[in-house]
Amino acid sequence: MFIGRERELAALNKLYESDKFEFVVIYGRRRVGKTALISRFIDDKDAIYFMGVESNAKQNLENFSKSILNYHTGMESETSFLSFQAALEYVFKLSEKERIILAIDEYPYVARSSKSLASTIQLLIDQYKETSKLMLILCGSSMSYMEDHVLAYKAPLYGRRTAQMKILPFDFAETCRYFQNFTSEEKAYVYGIVGGTPQYLLQMSDELSIADNIKNTFLNPNSALYEEPENLLKQEVREPALYNAIITAIATGASRMSEISGKVGESTNTCSAYVKNLISLGIIEKETPYGEKTSRKVIYSISDNMFRFWYRFVPENNSIIARGAADTAYRRIEPYLSDYMGKVFEEICKQYLWRLMLSGGCPVEFSSLGRWWGNDPKEKRQVEIDIIAEQDKNTALFGECKWTNEKVDLGVLEKLVKRSELFTYKNVHYYIFTKTGFTKGCVERAKEMGNVTPVRYEDIVGI
Repeated sequence: MFIGRERELAALNKLYESDKFEFVVIYGRRRVGKTALISRFIDDKDAIYFMGVESNAKQNLENFSKSILNYHTGMESETSFLSFQAALEYVFKLSEKERIILAIDEYPYVARSSKSLASTIQLLIDQYKETSKLMLILCGSSMSYMEDHVLAYKAPLYGRRTAQMKILPFDFAETCRYFQNFTSEEKAYVYGIVGGTPQYLLQMSDELSIADNIKNTFLNPNSALYEEPENLLKQEVREPALYNAIITAIATGASRMSEISGKVGESTNTCSAYVKNLISLGIIEKETPYGEKTSRKVIYSISDNMFRFWYRFVPENNSIIARGAADTAYRRIEPYLSDYMGKVFEEICKQYLWRLMLSGGCPVEFSSLGRWWGNDPKEKRQVEIDIIAEQDKNTALFGECKWTNEKVDLGVLEKLVKRSELFTYKNVHYYIFTKTGFTKGCVERAKEMGNVTPVRYEDIVGI
């Protein structure tokens, strides 16, 4: 099932229609749907598709040759080009007469096996770009390799690409399109459990309850997701054990570098280097209070929901899961699920505000939004604001998100107003997001104020 990616497909089709040489770099984490995107794009076009394998140069050249000759002759052939340069030059010459797409998927596997491949592609691009109608696509899952050896300034191919696409997981709205039979609340839980990565979403069934989905995937030793985070780390990093320890520390409450270091038992310098790599992989995110850049307040959290759920609940229940006691493991997890969803709901609300702002429906035209935490001098304690977004020095938006079964009362609104007064904005708009609803007192006060928008979760899913 292919859904979404309309923007990416539109961009690729626009490049295709230029009818001149184009070189597109597509990269993103494994399982995010890069191959599915390329397959959909080339489906009705003249294209040579080749996927690299983790083997030697000879094997990859033979496979590449078969892909080219099958396209040109329509027949399987055992003939092989003598070199990658000869094979690529053949394609460049073919494309002088007709528009052809050459998509090399898992490019890092091929390039690692043939060290001169990048320089060869550079040479041929420079030689044929003025006369060729080739649309060249290089795609890769190894984020570090694509960024360091294809996109970086010192890379041989730097300056040759005409476009690049970093393919990200789906947002919440796109994720909802996968499931017709889930309730609105179940859709939020699915997003919180596996995030927006297409391959993980396919593991979830909207014919089952959330509890049964969790049992069938994360709590099942035979499922595709049971060892997924560890397997992904093994493919991306050299020392997965320490990376595992760092992610586990963050998942179980360590948010500052000193706390992470203490839990892991390594120096802050060592942990810092590893955390930096996890950030580049899109697994960990670094946060500072909105509007501040001081490093003293930096905190770290897990940005990928599947990793966050797995590391929060699977390792501590591993012994039970391994014995096949999925029901017992789930009973231990269930009491913490609502609390776990708090951060997920904040992210869903932020995405809602972005869509609202981009469609012209938000009273504050912000360019960024985030979370804020710091000291309240009146209360003499640390306080937090779930969402804050600035339009200019005078205008801002403040938001509070509540994923609870109780209706949001007037006290929640009053607390948000009080905390917003820690700032000096003159024009302020408030958003209160709730899973369940609002008390009569809260609704009436919001109407009186005139600058408050109460939003129920059902309204977010309905967009």
